[in-house]
Amino acid sequence: MKSIETFRAIVAGEREPPPAGKLVGFRMTEVEEGRVVFELEVGPQHASPLGTVHGGILCDVADAAMGCAHASLLGEGESFTTLELKINFLKPVWEGLLTAEGTVLKSGRTIGLTECRITDQSGSLVAHATSTCMTLRGDAAKGR
Repeated sequence: MKSIETFRAIVAGEREPPPAGKLVGFRMTEVEEGRVVFELEVGPQHASPLGTVHGGILCDVADAAMGCAHASLLGEGESFTTLELKINFLKPVWEGLLTAEGTVLKSGRTIGLTECRITDQSGSLVAHATSTCMTLRGDAAKGR
């Protein structure tokens, strides 16, 4: 089964979301080729010692959005790994609904470049991330 088909089943409620999403509390809400959207209702359970949403939480939802966007373009039997991830934190958030939109900027045969824009309920940019993904085929994709 192609990854995008799995993602469409998750959005439709026909398949369980991944355990990491359940743990952190983010959910996939939209999927199309090269673009995936997650939402996360943040609150005190996501706080850093300073009280704002922990950067690792933002990084996690961004990583999920970017990885799924890349994976949405993969063929059956293909997988991927993230080679690099960079994130800029642009404003603090304490609570509310965040939207993480992952988009493929460049999809090559082996290497892909993705980005994620995390916005708050007013559409203000909270964080911006990029990642480099490597497509795996054959034996390299087995067991992933």
